Amino acid sequence: MFNTLKLSIFTYFLLTVNSYAYLDPGTGSLILSFLAACFAFLSIFFYKIKKFFLKIFKNDKKNNSQNKSVNFKISIQFFL
Repeated sequence: MFNTLKLSIFTYFLLTVNSYAYLDPGTGSLILSFLAACFAFLSIFFYKIKKFFLKIFKNDKKNNSQNKSVNFKISIQFFL
């Protein structure tokens, strides 16, 4: 498998051709801004999901005697 990987990488670099393309600074800035926005979105999104599940399991451990409507209220609060 490792030999196949080395051969494919070698072949890729052997058969590449110059593209003579130009990326101006505005395009590079746009790409970096897009990557930063994606990272910020994913970090906030996963933080909210983690917080949501921790809240559910924390309430289940503390209050096993409560009715199921508490979990429903928490799930509605998450989406608001």
